[in-house]
Amino acid sequence: MSIANLVRAGSAALLALLLLAGVLAATRIDAIRMGGTVQLRSRQTADLIADILPPPEYVIEPYLEATLLLDQPQRLAETRARLKKLRADYDTRHAYWAASDADPELKQGIVEATHTPAAAFWAELEDRFLPAMARGDRDAASQSYAALTARYTEHRTEVDKLVTQATAYQGDLESGAASLLKTTIILLSVLGVALLALVAGSAFILLRRVARPLLDVSDATARLAAGAEAVVPHRDRQDELGRIANAVEQFRLASTLRAESDAETARQQAHVTGALSQSLTALRGGNLTQTIDSGFPADYEALRTDFNEAVDALREMMSAVRQSAGGIDTGSREIAAASEDLARRTEASASSLAETRSAIEQIEARLKAGIETARGTASRADVAYSAVAKGRNAADQAVSAMDRVSASADDIGSVIEGLDKIAFQTRVLSMNATVEAGRAGEAGRGFAVVADLVSALAQRAEGEAKRVRDLITITSDEIRGAVVSVRQTDAALGTISEEVSGVRDLLGVMSVDNAAQSAAVTQIATSVVAMDETTQQNAAMVEQTSAAARNLSAEVAALADRAAAFKVDFTAAEPSARRAPFASIRLSG
Repeated sequence: MSIANLVRAGSAALLALLLLAGVLAATRIDAIRMGGTVQLRSRQTADLIADILPPPEYVIEPYLEATLLLDQPQRLAETRARLKKLRADYDTRHAYWAASDADPELKQGIVEATHTPAAAFWAELEDRFLPAMARGDRDAASQSYAALTARYTEHRTEVDKLVTQATAYQGDLESGAASLLKTTIILLSVLGVALLALVAGSAFILLRRVARPLLDVSDATARLAAGAEAVVPHRDRQDELGRIANAVEQFRLASTLRAESDAETARQQAHVTGALSQSLTALRGGNLTQTIDSGFPADYEALRTDFNEAVDALREMMSAVRQSAGGIDTGSREIAAASEDLARRTEASASSLAETRSAIEQIEARLKAGIETARGTASRADVAYSAVAKGRNAADQAVSAMDRVSASADDIGSVIEGLDKIAFQTRVLSMNATVEAGRAGEAGRGFAVVADLVSALAQRAEGEAKRVRDLITITSDEIRGAVVSVRQTDAALGTISEEVSGVRDLLGVMSVDNAAQSAAVTQIATSVVAMDETTQQNAAMVEQTSAAARNLSAEVAALADRAAAFKVDFTAAEPSARRAPFASIRLSG
């Protein structure tokens, strides 16, 4: 069996055991848990015992109330209410037990055996005993009470039997629950032992069939990886581990073949690198006639051919360099002389441009100063125009105020005329009062004195009113003259405002013209600056060119000296067809 199938089988068995244990434990624990079947049965039995004991299913309390009522008839109303509540409680619990799923024997006992005498008890009590007590018929009540006692005795006998039966049933439930719990624990223990045995057996099988063989293959693989010899075990197995062992064996064989191939390749590379090292050493010493004549292995023969062709091309290139060095030296000297002449002329042009730039900058500065002056004058003209406008507004306000004062003076004149009339009427009244006081004799003497004082006060009021009228007349005349003067001032301010507005417009035109001239001069100055900078850069570039030409001449001389150090005389008997032409050389990098 393969490892995968073995693991699948063990896992399936383990899962089956776990599932069986879980189902068994769930069903048994559900039966004995709180709220389970056993607990519900036990609780129903306890409720039944509680109901058949007083109250409500046990009619001992109604019997007691009937006994007390027989001895105390005055408690009839209270007893009726109490018995009505007890009867309602009895009917409620009886309906509950009739609809319950209690044990059939216990249900029959509480629904039929105890209920039959209880129903007869309630009928006797409500139909005969209470009506007799209400009528005050002691004999009928005593006979009915005897019947109640007989029904109560029968009911009590059945209740005692039912209590004994319920107690026994509850004990059986507790015993059954304990037995069920014990059985469940035993079954779970057996399943746990079986599960442990299955886990131990699976671990043993996995250790023997998988872990140890896998460790052997791992050790062999580690020795092979370190370069040592090793025999791969377990290649005869038909499972996954056998396939792994065979794969490792294939890797070992391939590694052995690769090592032999690497040794042959290393020998060939040693021969090639030795020949290349000897030729490169001669090339480093300046000998361009040293080539590789001994043959290379087939894989490296192209390298030998390329090296020999490169040496031939380098030899011809160095010969051409020697011939070209003299021509380059002459040309560089001529370039240096021409560059020096150009540098002198460029410096002169740069000096002229610098003077032109300075003059244009002065013109630009003066134009900008004129623009700023025009702007300041225009600003002051605006301020003056605003001041004149404010003055005209103040004059208009003064004229309006004086008109209001003149109108107020006219109104005051009207008021003074009214005061004159009041004073005149007051004098007339005082005169009438004086005449009446004279007629009254001694009794009106005091009233006559008051009338004289009122007459004097009226005369004084007339005099003051006249004085105020004269003052208001003079004030009105002066206000009219001031209004005329203010209006003349407003006309003069209007003329000044128009003139200031014209000056402001002329200054605006001058400012715009000056700004345009300044912009044009600024553009000219920018162009001159650019030309000056370009000329300066050209001068610097010419100086750099001259210096570069001089450096080039020195470098050419040094190049010629270095080229002379190479040996380019071809002494080996090689056909000219092997030499690569100079024009076909490509320089890379």
